[in-house]
Amino acid sequence: MIPLSVLDLVPVREGSDAATALREAGELANVAEEAGYKRFWVAEHHATPGIAGGATAVVLAHIGHATSTIRVGSGGIMLPNHNPFVIAEQFGTLDALFPGRIDLGLGRAPGAAPILGQALRKDLRSAADYFPQDVVELRALLTGDIDLPIAATPGLGSNVQMWMLGSSLFGAQLAARLGLPYAFASHFAPDHLDAALETYRSQFQPSTVLDKPHAMAAMTMICADSDEEAALLASSQDQSFVRLRSGDPGKLPPPKPGYRESLDLSSRAMLERMDVARAVGSPATVAAKIDRFVARTQADEIIVSGATFDPKARQRSLRLAIDALN
Repeated sequence: MIPLSVLDLVPVREGSDAATALREAGELANVAEEAGYKRFWVAEHHATPGIAGGATAVVLAHIGHATSTIRVGSGGIMLPNHNPFVIAEQFGTLDALFPGRIDLGLGRAPGAAPILGQALRKDLRSAADYFPQDVVELRALLTGDIDLPIAATPGLGSNVQMWMLGSSLFGAQLAARLGLPYAFASHFAPDHLDAALETYRSQFQPSTVLDKPHAMAAMTMICADSDEEAALLASSQDQSFVRLRSGDPGKLPPPKPGYRESLDLSSRAMLERMDVARAVGSPATVAAKIDRFVARTQADEIIVSGATFDPKARQRSLRLAIDALN
């Protein structure tokens, strides 16, 4: 079976709070580990009431302590928000705490509205222009492959696995040039999936950490006893995505029967466009959709996202899906 991993945004449910969301993320990671998932990643998002993963390295320390064997990492750290030295120290510390289990996925987007730059005291547009150089510097701070005048401690010599993330061709080209594994965000941006994977594979240059291309693709995945139950559970995430794209993000809402059918044509089409990387349904339905997606993409790994209002439903979803694929 192709390796499966979990991407979590640490969703905050309506009527709940960040403390509860963080506890539930630890419980979910523990379930993922027991079920046999390979990685548990947390994504950096800021100033969003329904997401509690903004201090990503701190959250990963919590996840690491809640688990013992599953790889723990960022999906990803939005590097323009930070300087490479601080990230090297943070992830070097995580590797010291959880040796051989830490992944560092890097993205170029800010992970929030433009006002974030003011809060961070940074020109994020300019910082994004330096992303390739910052990635190279960060790798050097971890590996020592370039002689730098300062050493990150912890950091230098740590066993952190770096990944390049992307939702366009830019990340694919950079991952190929640096010889890094590549993860594509097809769960929310599927349009360039095929072109990005082809670009990454055709332009890949072997490195000291990777001798051939290694690609991961993301899917939305919610599994339940029936297709109907899974569709109802998925309506919480559908609502959140429509609200986000409408400029009105909020906490994760409860399921809403018939939600997609209630939408205007534009909003419904937006959701349906992402269905190419969506596996929602019974165990048999989910297994078939993941199998078709793997056959299409030839991905080396799949990472699944998909929040449910009831955290127990997502735990059960992870168990049902991996059992169906075994």
